Amino acid sequence: MKIILGGVAIALVAVTALLWSQSAGAQAAGQLPYQDAAAVARGAELYQENCASCHGEQLQGQENWRDRDAEGYLPAPPHDVTGHSWHHGDAQLLAITRQGTAALVGSGYRSRMQGYQDVLSEQDILAVLAFIKSSWPPEIIERHNEINAQAEG
Repeated sequence: MKIILGGVAIALVAVTALLWSQSAGAQAAGQLPYQDAAAVARGAELYQENCASCHGEQLQGQENWRDRDAEGYLPAPPHDVTGHSWHHGDAQLLAITRQGTAALVGSGYRSRMQGYQDVLSEQDILAVLAFIKSSWPPEIIERHNEINAQAEG
């Protein structure tokens, strides 16, 4: 009986380790938890607190977001389906959110998009991006998932 229980315990530890490593790998690969209702709800709150003032309460972005303003900055783009967020893989979206656009682009590029790595935790950044992705129609989510698959391949 002790041998059977020991075997069951070892099997449970192995399965738990496997599942943890797969989820950790998914996070490391930048997979957004857009199907996790709790993460999406948390992301919606954080988006309103940290992002909506520039990107809009309904993810609509600022007017004329493709045209530089008088100071040479591009207005904040929309994160809804009319924008280009879904054209970028999860890893790039995470990098932009963590570091800010200017730091990521370099070469003197100017942007008002600051990095949030010192403001939000990694889980909070993932939740915000999950909220954004969850708002897209299914066909756009599917295309975005294909972009991610190509980036990982």
